[in-house]
Amino acid sequence: MIDGLLFDKDGTLFDFRLSWGGWAAGFLTSVARDDAHAERMARAIGYDLAARDFAPDSPVIAGTAAQIATTLLPELPGFTLDDLTDLINDTAGTAPMAEAVPLRPLLTGLRDRGMRLGVATNDSEAPARRHLQAHGITGLFDYIVGYDSGHGAKPGPGMCLGFLHAFGLQPARTAMVGDSLHDLHAGRAAGMRTIAVLTGMAAAATLAPHADVVLPDIGAIPGWLAQLPD
Repeated sequence: MIDGLLFDKDGTLFDFRLSWGGWAAGFLTSVARDDAHAERMARAIGYDLAARDFAPDSPVIAGTAAQIATTLLPELPGFTLDDLTDLINDTAGTAPMAEAVPLRPLLTGLRDRGMRLGVATNDSEAPARRHLQAHGITGLFDYIVGYDSGHGAKPGPGMCLGFLHAFGLQPARTAMVGDSLHDLHAGRAAGMRTIAVLTGMAAAATLAPHADVVLPDIGAIPGWLAQLPD
């Protein structure tokens, strides 16, 4: 059985395209000198301004705020890396998130099974907490960490190991749930089971070799759990 579930945030708890497509357009427009400048920055981060969609290798998908800032910095010489990272975090924290499925009933049901629940995101911890709070679900998680919380970023296993150690969980009875290879590699490196979902940007064929199961979204987790042996 499974005693703990550690969720990625963007593309897992929240639908990636619906949540971040609008934010990226607004952010780039706000820092651009003109339309051409905005287009250059969009190309740099693998974003289509017209379609409000991301290329599969966009650093926005699984990268940290600092990695996104590093990519944009050559186009924004008036910023330091720290200043640009802070601006990304500040604006990201107010971005409206679209739930991948109704989260409160799902998470409440999982907690009612006695499971420990956590969030491990390559977003910074502060905006991640703002997103969870905006949807009234912060209190449903036992563990919330970002890349800047002291455990490192995914695909490193630090956030996953922190979850295991915090609650004395066995890796084989715990699963990392995510929409990207970063999530799955992090979980596997920590010895955890891995659940892939398709509410991010990666295709099932990309995720399947690295996952114990590929589900359409996290709403399918209770059904998957019901099929596991006792």
